[in-house]
Order: sequence, then C-alpha cells, then structure tokens
Amino acid sequence: MAETSTPLGGKIVTKPFMVLAALAAMAGLLIIYRYLYGLGAVTNLSDGYPWGIWITYDVLVGTALGCGGYAMAVLVYIFNRWEYHPLVRSAVLTSVFGYTLAAVAIFLDIGRYWNGYNLFLPWHVNFNSVLVEVALCIAAYVLVLWLELTPTVLEGHPQSAKAQTNRDRLERWLPIIVALGILLPTMHQSSLGTLMIIAGHKLSPLWQTQLLPLFFLLSAIIMGYAVTVFESLLSSLAFRRPFETPLLARISGVMAWLVGLYLVLRFGDLAFRGELSLIFQGNLNSLMFLLENYLFLQALLILMSPGRRAHLRWLFVAAGCLLLAGSLYRFNAFLIGYNPGPGWSYFPALPEILITLGIVALELMGYLYFVKRYPVLPQVEHA
Repeated sequence: MAETSTPLGGKIVTKPFMVLAALAAMAGLLIIYRYLYGLGAVTNLSDGYPWGIWITYDVLVGTALGCGGYAMAVLVYIFNRWEYHPLVRSAVLTSVFGYTLAAVAIFLDIGRYWNGYNLFLPWHVNFNSVLVEVALCIAAYVLVLWLELTPTVLEGHPQSAKAQTNRDRLERWLPIIVALGILLPTMHQSSLGTLMIIAGHKLSPLWQTQLLPLFFLLSAIIMGYAVTVFESLLSSLAFRRPFETPLLARISGVMAWLVGLYLVLRFGDLAFRGELSLIFQGNLNSLMFLLENYLFLQALLILMSPGRRAHLRWLFVAAGCLLLAGSLYRFNAFLIGYNPGPGWSYFPALPEILITLGIVALELMGYLYFVKRYPVLPQVEHA
C-alpha cells in the first residue's frame, strides 16, 4: 500500500460551504455588535460566571479537539512510530483551526479587549499567573502550528521554484518546530486544569482535585487521537476515499491504554479522597459525572476488543464517545460543577450560541478549503 498526500481538488464553493458561510457571516455581525455594545449586550455572563460557553467550548474544548497534531507528533516523533506519519498533516490542519479560532474566542471574551496587547509586554505581565502562562503558550502554539502547516501550503505550489526553496529551508528547522509543538501543549493543557484548582470549594469535589492538571492533559491527548480517527473516517466517507483502517485500528490500541489509565486514576483519586459517595447523590453533578464516565467506559470496552477495533463503525462510535466524554469533562469542570454561591445562574444567551456555531462553521470552511487546495490528506492506493 503506497501513500502520498495530494489535494482533493473539486469545487470549493458548494452548497454545504455556502451554508457554513452564512453561519459564519451571522456570527461576524454578532461579533461586531459585541465589540460595539459590550459583553452584556450579547451574553449572560456575570460576576458569578465571568466565563461561559466561549471559554468552555471555544477554548477548553476547542483546543482539546485541536490536540490531534500534538498527539500524533508525540506518537511519530517521540515514540518513533513512523507508520502513522501519513495522518500527521490532517491532524495538524485540525489543530491549526482549533487553536487559531480558540485564540480569537479569547479576545471575544476579554472585557477590555483593547488592552489585550499588554499580554505581550513583559513589564505589564504577572508571571506568577497561570492564566498568563496559558495565554502565552496558546499564542506561541498557534504560531508553531502555522509554521508546521506552511510546508504543506508551499508544496501546493510545485510550479514555483521560490516556494519549494522556502519549503526546503523551513523543513531544516522542523526538529525545533516539532519540539516546540510538543512542549507548548503539554504546558498549557495541564495548566488549564490548574486554573480550576484555585476555584477551591466552588468546584464540586467530583472534579476538584490536585490531579486536575494531569486529568486535563490526559483527556486532551485522548481527544487528540479520537479526533484524528473521527476526522479520517468522516473525510473518507464524505470525499469517497479509501478508509485508512489498519492505521486507525492500531491507533485505537493506543487510545485504549490511555483511556484505561485515565479511568483508573480518576476513580482512584475519588476513592483516595473519600468522595465516591458523591457519585450516587442523584443531583445534576452526579448525573453529569456518570454520563461523562459512561462515555469513557463505553469507548474503552469497544477499544479493548480487537474485532471491534478493526471495524469502521465501532471505531467511529468509540471516537465519538471519547470526543463527547472529553468535552463533557471540560464542561463539568468549568461550568456545570462550578457553583459561585447563591444568587448566580448561567445559561448561554442565543448570540453566544450563534457566535460559537459561527466559529465552528469557519473551522469547517477552512478545513474544506485546505484539503481541496493543498496536499493534506493521504492518498491510499490499494494493491
């Protein structure tokens, strides 16, 4: 089986693309309205809930969904599993859009956005702040991801000698770029968990633990592999390409070990802290905890079966369960399990939801453009 990366080609502006463009345009108008009239005009944020769906989904979930490039880089470059290299480009592409639009969402959520540039002025920065470390790491990682994607873009211009020369020059720096691409997500994904440690008793003991940094990092890596499998299956189905079944089946074996480790640590931590009884209280927190871990467990049972790992339908279900489980874990740890005290409540306003949908639509538009225009997806030729 020979593998090369080639552009898919075909029309870029199709009916689905136009629907996504309409959602993105609607979100763009609402964003303009937000910048003109402030956060209160388009959100239900408050002093009790200063972080809402924009931070929880667009940043926390969005960056975890964007960890495909990070997870594949660890597998290929750290563990020297080069057979997975054909999946790296598509994983990096999903990471580029996940992280870039997460960075955009951060500036939507900042009240005094005009002071955002102070983050990059050392004399105005509190370097003891975990939030500063997260912001700087994400900003640096966005740059690194675009550098990782640039050789693919330059390769898409084979008729340009200058483009190929620049590609060769950039690839000489690839070891440093990849090293940064592994270091930065390790730092900020764990630090996202650290952010909620400072919430103290306001976060339910079902999620409040000193192991939050480890759980956030592990769940991000799991979601990174899951989104790689999910994206590969969907792109093969949507664009009528051969399925990369052998590679995906082997990756699912890696996922099974990681999910098993995560669940052992998760429930072991609750038992060590004497909080297992909270699981059976029957309130919203316990129900959401059970749903979150039921999805992890269902995925684990599928991935532990060699027969099911080799079946595309079961791979799709397992990857979907892990993406939902990891997303729910982040929502639980930042919103649902968080209680700022009496008198506060939060549910996202319609403009918040529409802007989030618009950001997702923009990611999908970018993905469609790049896979059709540039050599991102591996071309599989069966013997």
